[in-house]
Amino acid sequence: MDPLSDALAISGVKGALSTRVEAGGRWAIALDDYPGVALHAVTAGSTWLTVVGREPVELAAGDVVLLSAGTPHGLTDDPTDTRGRCEHVAARGRGTGEVISLGSRPATTRIVTIHYDCDPAALTQILTLLPGFVHVRAEAGTPGLADTVRMLARELAHPQLATSAVLKSLVDIVLVQMLRAWLAVNPPECFGTWLGALYDPVIGEALRHLHANPAVPWTTSMLAEAISVSRATLARRFPAATGYTPAAYLANWRMDLAAVRLRDSHDSLEVIAEAVGYGSVPAFTRAFTRAHGRTPGRYRSETRSHGGTAFRLETPTPSSLTISEDPVQAGLSVPVTGPVW
Repeated sequence: MDPLSDALAISGVKGALSTRVEAGGRWAIALDDYPGVALHAVTAGSTWLTVVGREPVELAAGDVVLLSAGTPHGLTDDPTDTRGRCEHVAARGRGTGEVISLGSRPATTRIVTIHYDCDPAALTQILTLLPGFVHVRAEAGTPGLADTVRMLARELAHPQLATSAVLKSLVDIVLVQMLRAWLAVNPPECFGTWLGALYDPVIGEALRHLHANPAVPWTTSMLAEAISVSRATLARRFPAATGYTPAAYLANWRMDLAAVRLRDSHDSLEVIAEAVGYGSVPAFTRAFTRAHGRTPGRYRSETRSHGGTAFRLETPTPSSLTISEDPVQAGLSVPVTGPVW
């Protein structure tokens, strides 16, 4: 898989339909302390989004907007109307796709709301890397995003056999395609972050090598040679783009990968240790405990209760190259300090 797919899997991102607004005439709804990251997709008509501290934003059919967790906000036909006609919604309808009818008939505006959460036990929380407000306009988005929003609207309007399964998949696809569209249009906003690094031709290629072959005993020189740049160039640009040295990134990525294997598989510690570049279980256990604050066995037992994830991680086959017991090679020793992304 590619690094973005890896990050979604590592974070344990799960999405679920929350509410569906069908409105006409004069209407307004306030979403107070909304749980998780909220995504609104306008499937028909138009609406105004109001967020404290921001100017109201008009959303048209095909627009998609993402708001950080816990952001109180509202949707309305008229942001200047303050006559107290607003319905307040918090966790109501979460995960049920409940229809909320507002205003008068016929309904001219339809909005699908989805919420997304990360696994609370995951070190990496990719959703926290996004700005508090992300808006992808229909005309600026990708054909794939627009098609998925239309498919979502059709499936909701005309339920068929296995509609629940189809909606579950579309909920996941909407998030990925929105991220694609936003990154394609706004990469400068991400510079200096892991997401922005994906669009750097040098660092993006380096990340793909590290993610595809985590068991390889990478050094900065080896990685530079693999992507055909000088060691000095990589040593300078990698930290600027990701906030980590290649060694620190590799060490953290191995620990995040191990955490997913512990959470989602029944693989033995020996198998997991080898897959992430450790020659012995004791060495792996020491590194994992430093990174996660608990032993692999304890981590596995405590995280199993959270269940599976919507985005699954495909673990690379261990490389045939020599695997070093120490995850960070000589001359690059950096302690594991936290999440990679």
